[in-house]
Amino acid sequence: MKEREPRSGLLERAVRSLAARSARSDPNERDEAGAERRVNILLMTSYGVDGTIRTTLNLAGYLAASGYEVNLLSVYRDRREPFFGDPPPGVSVHVLDDRRPRLVRNLLRPLRAILRRRPSALIHPDDRAYGSVNLWTDYRLGRALRRRTGFLVSTRPGLNLAVAWLAPPGLVLIAQEHMHLGEHSEALQEEMRREYPKLALLSVLTPRDRKAYEEHLGRKPRVVRIRNAVRDMGGVRADLDSKTVIAAGRFVLQKGYDRLIQVWELVAPEHPDWRLRIFGHGPRQGQLESMIAKRGLEGSVTLSPPAEDIGAEMAQASIFALSSRWEGLPLVLLEAMEVGMAVISFDCPTGPRSVIKDHENGLLIRPKTIANFASGLSELMDDEDLRQRVAAAARERASDFSLDVLGPRWVKELERAWAHREHRRARRKGADPQLRPPPPTTRQPL
Repeated sequence: MKEREPRSGLLERAVRSLAARSARSDPNERDEAGAERRVNILLMTSYGVDGTIRTTLNLAGYLAASGYEVNLLSVYRDRREPFFGDPPPGVSVHVLDDRRPRLVRNLLRPLRAILRRRPSALIHPDDRAYGSVNLWTDYRLGRALRRRTGFLVSTRPGLNLAVAWLAPPGLVLIAQEHMHLGEHSEALQEEMRREYPKLALLSVLTPRDRKAYEEHLGRKPRVVRIRNAVRDMGGVRADLDSKTVIAAGRFVLQKGYDRLIQVWELVAPEHPDWRLRIFGHGPRQGQLESMIAKRGLEGSVTLSPPAEDIGAEMAQASIFALSSRWEGLPLVLLEAMEVGMAVISFDCPTGPRSVIKDHENGLLIRPKTIANFASGLSELMDDEDLRQRVAAAARERASDFSLDVLGPRWVKELERAWAHREHRRARRKGADPQLRPPPPTTRQPL
């Protein structure tokens, strides 16, 4: 298999090579004892606020409670305190690049400053988080993987590709995909086709995703569907009499809040006592504020910072609106259903269609037009009986996404991946040729 050429000059090639040599440490330096119960999870940051971080913490906590040693590898940290609070009990955090201002100097500071100014040579430039990484994080990633054993679960395409190329020999590589294939560039998809066969397992969120990735990747790696798990919301319940609609997520193109504001412009005149609150932050905040002011909606639409306790905000609202242009499997939608909100969503690719049955446990808007969404939202606002009925069904549906249901799936897949690894190692060492790997998992229905 032809390797990807480094994207830049001598420094990039040197750092890339150093990272690879670090990750591929001498077998004699690795502690294999207990490795089958050791899970390392690599994500961009464990300190910020988004659905991937929340669901990663949910999984990490479940595995730690199930007897696994769980280590979160956070590529960077730029906050004093993690948005979601301390990691779950039994979960440790290792930061590759701590970007908080420091008063104490160290010998690596000049080198770190130089490498931070140069773009990553490991992370694919078409990954949407590419602006968050650099040559320093490349170097630190190689060092972080040195001597590690057990499982390495990576959580986005750029990281999946990086660890596949680094191929740390002490780790069973498992990748998660939180977005559907069609939202990735052709170049990124082609890189997946080259590098993903080195993975032991690829986990996706919906049947549609599983089919797309299997067709794109071929026989390797094995692709499984394991949905995002919603945490226990602590008995919080929505107020279905409240005349408040909420949405939550980053202020970026994907979340479609420009569309939601256009929807509100249509419904607000007929519902003057209703309010829309959008929780989040991001680069489009100024644009959204201008849209609100231009339409004279300042009295009924509020942009609020990310909610530290989104459950408490949901308890004061009745309707949750998802206006996204695309998704994976939106965790905040599942949290809204768990607390018994009436939910409405565009039928965007992918996720909402896997969760919502139209007019049974929510409203699913297709065709995806502003007018259709406005009509559906007005229907929920006007019909209290409909809100009550779909909210009750939403809570029942959310139970299918609990950690009690989905956590054991992860344990099963980890055990199966480890058994395959041991089988391959035994064959290389000339063990009993009658030894067989575990039987293939029955394919999930599409």
